[in-house]
Amino acid sequence: MHIAFYMSLKPPGHSKPSGDLIIGTELLDFLKRQGHTITLVSKLRMSWIYWKPWKWPLVVWEILKNVTLLRKSPPHIWLTYHTYYKAPDLLGPFCTYFLGIPYVIFQGIYSTKRRRKVKTRPGFILNRLALLSAEIVFTNKKRDEINLKRIVPGKRLYYVKPGIDPREFVFDIKARQKQRSAWKIGDTPVVLTAAMFRPGVKTEGLALVIKSCGRLLNEGLDFKLVIAGDGANHDFIENLARLHAPGAVLFSGQIRRREMNRFYSGGDLFVFPGVQEGLGMVYLEAQSCGLPVAAFNGWGAREAVVHEKTGLLSDPDDLQAFRNNILFLIKNEGLRKKMGAAGRQHIIKNHDTLKNYPMVNAVLLNVPKNR
Repeated sequence: MHIAFYMSLKPPGHSKPSGDLIIGTELLDFLKRQGHTITLVSKLRMSWIYWKPWKWPLVVWEILKNVTLLRKSPPHIWLTYHTYYKAPDLLGPFCTYFLGIPYVIFQGIYSTKRRRKVKTRPGFILNRLALLSAEIVFTNKKRDEINLKRIVPGKRLYYVKPGIDPREFVFDIKARQKQRSAWKIGDTPVVLTAAMFRPGVKTEGLALVIKSCGRLLNEGLDFKLVIAGDGANHDFIENLARLHAPGAVLFSGQIRRREMNRFYSGGDLFVFPGVQEGLGMVYLEAQSCGLPVAAFNGWGAREAVVHEKTGLLSDPDDLQAFRNNILFLIKNEGLRKKMGAAGRQHIIKNHDTLKNYPMVNAVLLNVPKNR
């Protein structure tokens, strides 16, 4: 099948890594492995584009350009990865209308509270238009599925569990020994966390980890915190670590994703609250490598972590419970290993893209037939 593929937030190969970029890229790679012919239709990013009038002519140009090009070899469907109020898909609805082909969305998001604010109302309206135009909408989050049911009929809406390839995230004993030797840690328990050092919720999450670990260190608990990532707020986060946990925090820098299993293998538990995290691929990756997780249960972590089986989740407004969960996992090696093993099996059973995505492929193949 010929698929016109578009990623509205970040195009494939974008230089700034994120969970959304990973999911979209892995979806693209999966479709290619199924033998589909893929046409990447545009690199135009839609982030806050409705407040960037100088880019509006580019939207019109991209629509005209893609309609003209795709008419020469019409695709069977148009598939957009990700549309929501911050980055509504403005190409798919119009291009598919002029081309007369089905429009499909993977990871559509619908939040009615965004219509209440002047800043986000235009994005809400444009995103709603995209969702209403789509013949099929896939979502990989249960919370989004509930919201999408308000405007997308059940026969057009599909939930697919978020996933990774567990074969790429496996515990490596040699990597563990090498990492811990490089970190000069020995047998001291190691808490891991990972995120891009971006302003906003990523930095907020890292700050909560550093402050929580600092409190535990001040209470006499012996462990090390190792942080993977980099970005604009590097100096701020490094200063925060010196202030709250002097001498107990190591920075690994930004690690390529294909090397992350080696990073996870060096630790004993993974901690990241996930403030307003849509999903959090790191939770899937860490569990796949056999690490228990401590996180908040209010956002994406609860889609990936099974409370009291593969990790410990706490309410976002209960920082003491978050610290207690970290403390409990550090002090209980047997529980860490039990939860880590359960986490690995949980990912293999429930969050393996090679098991979950064939349903997506089957639905896509039937879309043109059911028109």
